[in-house]
Amino acid sequence: MRFYRRLTPFKAISFDLDDTLYSNYPVMMATDGKMIDYFAKQLPPKPDGDYDYHFWFVFREQALSLNPELTHDVGELRLKSYFLGIQSLGFSSRVAMQMAEQALDFFVKQRSNFTVPNAVHHLLEQLKKHWPIIAISNGNVDTKAIGIHHYFDAIYHAGAHQGLQLKQKPDADMFQRTCQQFNIQPEQLLHVGDCGVNDVYGAIRFGCQTAWVSSYDVGQPITSLPTIELTDVVELQRLITSI
Repeated sequence: MRFYRRLTPFKAISFDLDDTLYSNYPVMMATDGKMIDYFAKQLPPKPDGDYDYHFWFVFREQALSLNPELTHDVGELRLKSYFLGIQSLGFSSRVAMQMAEQALDFFVKQRSNFTVPNAVHHLLEQLKKHWPIIAISNGNVDTKAIGIHHYFDAIYHAGAHQGLQLKQKPDADMFQRTCQQFNIQPEQLLHVGDCGVNDVYGAIRFGCQTAWVSSYDVGQPITSLPTIELTDVVELQRLITSI
């Protein structure tokens, strides 16, 4: 644990999920392979290769051109990409949407099919005894499926949420919503995440304190110094001994 700024008293802790509490990259690589196999069984044979990222990317860009706000909702963007791609193969709109919804369900199950380290379970369990803890994610992992849902006092995913449209970090929407719900000032929220832009810059810009998790080395580099740097998220355990 390395301090770059003075850590002042805080009243809640928010966590990014992917590549903060667990390594997400290998999960996504495995999921991509499973989706290629899935579509090979569901769609007509593709003479020039697989239904891989290159095929779906064209329809992802088409979906964004039709609705740029989809950039803030990865689940809805993937659904629309699947729909447009499947429809391009000659399926009716009704069938294409049904198949797209089934494909998205399969994707979420596969990307949520992994085990969170026991040390992280222990960390969240201990932190919960002292502070409200909140999940703030740009992604769509199923926190119930990976067994950590019950630790959080609130969970926010970018996109449609309880009648709201929450923008992705580094936009302030999810940080602001957290502070409103728990009736705290931005400086009373400690946000923990791996991305130097989405998590560190985004939280600092809103006025929060930040803990940058550098262990998985996949997030964008820091452009603003965090309050704390952690080589492993479980180092937060030391905060408990200091209170």
